Amino acid sequence: MDTSKIKALTFDTGGTILDWHTGFRDSLAALGGKYGVEADWAALANDMRRGSLGRMLNLGKDAPPAYNFDGAHAAALDEVLSANGLDAASAEERRAIWWDKVHSLKCWPDFPNVLPKLREKYICASFTILSFRIVIDTARQNGISWDSVISCEAFGKYKILPEAYQTAAKLLQLDPSEICMVACHNFDLDAAKSCGFNTAFVRRPDEWGPAGPPDPTANPIHDIIVDSFPEMARELGVDA
Repeated sequence: MDTSKIKALTFDTGGTILDWHTGFRDSLAALGGKYGVEADWAALANDMRRGSLGRMLNLGKDAPPAYNFDGAHAAALDEVLSANGLDAASAEERRAIWWDKVHSLKCWPDFPNVLPKLREKYICASFTILSFRIVIDTARQNGISWDSVISCEAFGKYKILPEAYQTAAKLLQLDPSEICMVACHNFDLDAAKSCGFNTAFVRRPDEWGPAGPPDPTANPIHDIIVDSFPEMARELGVDA
């Protein structure tokens, strides 16, 4: 990849930047403790992730979306609780997970110190299927500053629809060839690549906890394949 042509980096945010698994696992375990329920909380955290993510990918393809990622989290949580003996959880206890916990998820530790250095050279945007409020609140929680937040919530066409990537490039007023999509998920990067983006795969082996990520091996078509954000920054000519 000719990095001299890159003007912007667009970041998947859920998973690549935020550690959702630890947040989901710990909050579910705390709720279970209140009700005397024992379970494999790591597995249930992944069930909640699968349920919410499945509601979001390609949303808007056939009709305008009726919910955002907060709604998907709430629905997925209800399913997990119902299937695991936690139907008695109150609306407030549920909101403490799908809103309070999600909106205060921690960043992976290799990211916050690298972002300011990347911003000295590149536009750095959160380009995400997360809601605006999740990105805003987690940025404030973790002390990070994006140049822009491009949530698919704004235009109702969610990844991995090509319209999502095309719209992101249009909003940045850049050709896709001037943008590098950054993610730990092949499905996101493959779709971005098909729309003309450059792509950087940052491995997140702990994203799904002990189970490991569903796609740990990067597609070799990606331009950058690294284990950490400092390593990615160096590939992009930034001293991190």
